Amino acid sequence: MRVLVAGATGAIGRPLIRGLRQRGHSVFGLARSAESTPMLTEMGAEALIGDALDGASVRTAIARVRPDAVINELTSMPRHYTPAEMKAAAERDTGIRREGNLNLLAGMLESGVRRYVLQSSGFWYAPGPGLADESSPLAVDASPGVAAGSRTYVELESTAFRTSELDCVAMRYGFFYGPGTWYTNAGDMGEQVRRQQVPIIGAGQGVASFVHIEDAASATVAALECGPGAYNIVDDYPNQQSVWLPAFARACGAPEPLQITEQEALATSGADSVYYATRLRGASSKKAQHELNFRPRPLEWLQAAAVSAQQYAPNALTL
Repeated sequence: MRVLVAGATGAIGRPLIRGLRQRGHSVFGLARSAESTPMLTEMGAEALIGDALDGASVRTAIARVRPDAVINELTSMPRHYTPAEMKAAAERDTGIRREGNLNLLAGMLESGVRRYVLQSSGFWYAPGPGLADESSPLAVDASPGVAAGSRTYVELESTAFRTSELDCVAMRYGFFYGPGTWYTNAGDMGEQVRRQQVPIIGAGQGVASFVHIEDAASATVAALECGPGAYNIVDDYPNQQSVWLPAFARACGAPEPLQITEQEALATSGADSVYYATRLRGASSKKAQHELNFRPRPLEWLQAAAVSAQQYAPNALTL
């Protein structure tokens, strides 16, 4: 296939392009300026100049290569994963997701492209019993930032799925971890836990679903050939904050996280931080395992904690 990737220079871009190339696909990366061309070339993709926020340039880029499929990984996330920076980046990130989605859809329809793979969320499901499957609603009535983000994903999916000319696949990713992400020893979250800047809030009962960036990329490659619909791309080890955060801290050589009350967290970091720590609902990847042959690896820092507890080599893990 000829595959156009929008957002190819983000965290998932490198493993995604590598996976596409290994499967024999020709890969094109949408780049806002020529400055990104060397990076995309080094990654194995041909650069196409086109600003995702400029509908005319997107349509021109798509018409030029006439891809068989478009993969939308457009984001505009901050360098540091803190409440303040996430709030500051929210409007910009929402804008590029919404406008980019509309512009890509218009360009695809104009050029007769059929397959559309869209980044969505597998970690913002509304609270409920057990693990959420793809029929579960997103948390559109949650804390302000979570609710706004959930509504954006609902809008993106709804717009794409109601475009009858397209075969749309929504990849509901968990929190990315691994090379190039916030959640690594060398990444932003690794540094924050070493500074004890990420506390357990309240009982820390919020359940987080993660996915290794390489596993997310492999599932996205497989999505070029699956049935349309939404798929949770998460690992099989969703855990409460009170479990995964101390294990992550130990894997990063950090001290045990501090523990604060929900009231303290509301005053210092806001309602979204409390929601993440106490209200998140984990997701199930059973559908992706069946339809995409998705085989997520164990969450690495929990695996490391288990190995350490059994008195095996505690430093065998490389985050």
